[in-house]
Amino acid sequence: MTALFQGLCAQSPEMREFSSVTCGNAQFEKYLPKLKGKRVAVVTNVTGLVGTTSIVDTLLKLKVNIKKIFGPEHGFRSDTDAGEKVGSNVDAKTNLPIVSLYGSNKKPTKEQLKDVDVVIYDIQDIGTRFYTYIATMCYAMEACAENKKEMIVLDRPNPNGFYIDGPVMTNEFKGFLGLHKVPIVYGMTCGEYALMANGEGWLKNKVKCKLMIVALKNYERKCTYKLPVRPSPNIPNAEAVLLYPSMGLFEGTIMSLGRGTEFPFQVVGHPEFPDTAFCFTPKETVVSKNPKYINQKCYGLDLRKDPYITNHPGKINLYWLRLMILKMKKDDFIDKNFNAHAGNKTLEAQIKSRISFEDIRNSWQADIDAFKSVRKKYLMYPDFY
Repeated sequence: MTALFQGLCAQSPEMREFSSVTCGNAQFEKYLPKLKGKRVAVVTNVTGLVGTTSIVDTLLKLKVNIKKIFGPEHGFRSDTDAGEKVGSNVDAKTNLPIVSLYGSNKKPTKEQLKDVDVVIYDIQDIGTRFYTYIATMCYAMEACAENKKEMIVLDRPNPNGFYIDGPVMTNEFKGFLGLHKVPIVYGMTCGEYALMANGEGWLKNKVKCKLMIVALKNYERKCTYKLPVRPSPNIPNAEAVLLYPSMGLFEGTIMSLGRGTEFPFQVVGHPEFPDTAFCFTPKETVVSKNPKYINQKCYGLDLRKDPYITNHPGKINLYWLRLMILKMKKDDFIDKNFNAHAGNKTLEAQIKSRISFEDIRNSWQADIDAFKSVRKKYLMYPDFY
């Protein structure tokens, strides 16, 4: 293990199969009685599976009265790229209306909820603040509270739930990439996060959602989990899931993250990167119709077998970001989106400077400690921090 990783974590998380836990959606005895005689909307996407069957199809077979589907970023069938417009339409399989919760309509409206009594949330998250599903969940909770609807969160394991790290979001940069004062990696399931957002009065005007969480069985926070399907189109495997909290910071830079290849979020590069030992060429794909630097050879880093994955240190990796900044030597390396991902305006200066990674992390510690004090009130599963 290199010096970069030494002393950061006593041991790597154990990789568990997803089937080793029982998700909330499979515990019908706990929530089906709540749906009897009710009109139901489901916030979900392709990850909302009971076994290998969509939660929507499953509930329809159980004679639940589903009125509509709310789809997050990437859509109900998860077939659109990050940032791509997601339209509202009709699901070909069920003929149910799909209402997009992305773009200009991130929060269900009063009109969209008028024929609904209960909203179910069932989406696989990866425990990273700027991964937008958690914001979608909170907006749905807010809408339910404002319109006196009940919300049921069917909990799922967090594959990055084994650590807490990163700068805490500041008020200046709150938005869809981070609604609340939490670190980049917050170490909670979506059910726990929902309890925290509700309990701490973080919803708009401090409204309180009538909320039910269907808890996981056999979940271990110290483990990571091999997800059965992609949580989003460009997160194709367990390696990308583990790399995402670190790699996501590059979204606010000029670098390519491998969209348009078979290994997005596992490589980083640029046509002008000086080290040419590794290269990739982004191409048009079904989910990346116009990837950055399309048809241009990009040089950079291949992280698919990096020690960071096999000996995960329980920390976001800042080394790759500084390495790229120093080697690229471009004034425009970082763009305005970087601070929205970082959650503050200081990380950019810290990364560009010669300040040690230890000192950078020390600058986060007081805010992380404050967050942990809040977090512990809402934990549903054993903690080990």
